[in-house]
Amino acid sequence: MSVNDVSVVLVHGAWADGSSWSKVIGPLRAEGTRVVAAPLPLTSLADDVAALDRTLERIEGPVALVGHAYAGAVIAATRDEKVGSLVYVAALAPDEGETVADVFYRAAPHPQAPLLAPDKHGAIWLPEHAFAEAFAQHASTEERALLAAVQRPIAAACIGVKVGRPLWKDRPSWFLVAEQDRMIIADTQRFMAERMQAKVRSHPVDHTPIVTAPGVVVDIIREAMRAATAVRTPGR
Repeated sequence: MSVNDVSVVLVHGAWADGSSWSKVIGPLRAEGTRVVAAPLPLTSLADDVAALDRTLERIEGPVALVGHAYAGAVIAATRDEKVGSLVYVAALAPDEGETVADVFYRAAPHPQAPLLAPDKHGAIWLPEHAFAEAFAQHASTEERALLAAVQRPIAAACIGVKVGRPLWKDRPSWFLVAEQDRMIIADTQRFMAERMQAKVRSHPVDHTPIVTAPGVVVDIIREAMRAATAVRTPGR
């Protein structure tokens, strides 16, 4: 089996949608890779995992599964046997028995991180000023405006549920540590990556390198794709 047989599934985090991966999708597709951006409802962790599983059902052959930010918890919760490797892009990786909030709030926030609180519907929105100050400070004005316009709120319920055994304990994993992240501080990312025993790639990027440094993300995905060729999928 060759790397050409590996599909890439990209999973967006909070305050985003699949369009946030557009700069990553293009280069991978140009190389002939099948790429799918899984749409998450961001209504509960269980709903998000179910949505990812529906996306994975449509794909044949091995998969390199990539999650940004909150989606780190989502990609670790699937049990689809086609997943051969995992990539965490400035992502959250709770261990068994932990919640997303446990790792997100394990250390003092960056001074420019926004204060977050659910509205009367239990939805957490990112303040528009935070896209420039913390979410994507390296992005252009136009890119930040687009990110703000398409943002999807995350339900408070998504981050308060204890997770089961994460898939990163059973699959090779990569972790892009965003050294200039103001949403999830770099020390927290390093803590998670080290206990995962992930292959760490550290770069001076912001919280959203999928927009501001896509070449770095694509390079890591290529590494994970090579590892995914070792997975044996049903019927093969």
